[in-house]
Amino acid sequence: MKNYRTSLSTYWNKPSRAGYLFLAPSILVLLFFTVIPLIGTFALSFFKINIFFTNTTFTGFDNFLRVFQDERAVRSLIHTLYFTLLETPAQIIVGLLFAVLLSKNTRFNRFCRSTFYIPVICSLTSIAIIFSMLLDPNIGAIPYVLSQLGMPIPQFFRDPTLAMPTVAFMTVWKNFGVTMTILLTSIQGISPSLYESAEMDGATKKEQFFNITLPQIVPSLGFCILTNLIGSMQVFDQVYVATGGGPQFKTETAVQYIYSRGFSAPYELGYASSLSSVLFVLVAVIAITANVYMTRKERQMK
Repeated sequence: MKNYRTSLSTYWNKPSRAGYLFLAPSILVLLFFTVIPLIGTFALSFFKINIFFTNTTFTGFDNFLRVFQDERAVRSLIHTLYFTLLETPAQIIVGLLFAVLLSKNTRFNRFCRSTFYIPVICSLTSIAIIFSMLLDPNIGAIPYVLSQLGMPIPQFFRDPTLAMPTVAFMTVWKNFGVTMTILLTSIQGISPSLYESAEMDGATKKEQFFNITLPQIVPSLGFCILTNLIGSMQVFDQVYVATGGGPQFKTETAVQYIYSRGFSAPYELGYASSLSSVLFVLVAVIAITANVYMTRKERQMK
């Protein structure tokens, strides 16, 4: 027994192996809360099963075929892509703009950074409730101000055309602080000598931004784009609270439709699992494509 413990201790004492001991807790969490549920979801996709796990029937690929025949499911995926196309570029642009404006380490800039980051730590549900009240055409402060100025009152969350852009705006307002902080850190890591040399050569601020700042922050920019794409494709909380998928299902996203199929009558857990699998593949394709593109851009900038 003593020899066994000695050999085990000797085995894990090597730096190349000891690292795995530190990784073990994270790997276990990832395994139990991500990998196993993912495999379970994919397995359930082949069954007709409800949330109570009764009357289970193997259906093969019928659930997957049903996804593409279900007009509401297809529309929910389109709405999700539409939200992603609205939210991701806007958040990257707004985050980058404020990162550049607040890059100097002044007291005012530090105050602004902290202020802009406050919405990030707030609950998305509470922010959706606040925005619903602020933009309500009957009791909202913003519609009231617009009416006092003699301007027409938009039906922000009730207009099928305005509802999704309003949700995207709310999401950008809530989350751009994260993007700003990441890009700000990257900008502050650029050597000042590069800007000094550019100024001596007569480069304008615009030329410095496009020829020095932007190429230097491509890795951080790629990370922000990738994480925002993945997050946008899984949008749920703000839509569920602010619009409930309305009006006329114009803001119903893929995750919300999955939730409604799986956790409301008739509790089609198998079909909801197949929808989740389709969404997972779609997110994976988009994420891998974006990652490959940004990696190539990064190599070109070197």
